[in-house]
Amino acid sequence: MNIVPEDKRLMKYVPGEKAKAELERRFTYHAPASDQVPRYNEIRLMAHEFAIFLTKICPESRELSLALTHLEEAVMQANAAIERNETS
Repeated sequence: MNIVPEDKRLMKYVPGEKAKAELERRFTYHAPASDQVPRYNEIRLMAHEFAIFLTKICPESRELSLALTHLEEAVMQANAAIERNETS
């Protein structure tokens, strides 16, 4: 299944080698090294504890929901920082 438009007239820019390498890094699966898994788990554990803390001191609200969503995003980005930027 090709999700990229076939019409070459839509293609205005040509990505450089640096951009191509960055896209490869971002959108390729990176199997975790054995020493990474415990750090992923520690990040999730700390975020979970902070999420519980937030739900104890903040009223249920849109703002709390956003805070929890951003915390979840922070976990994902922290894990991605480890996953994408460490060399084996």
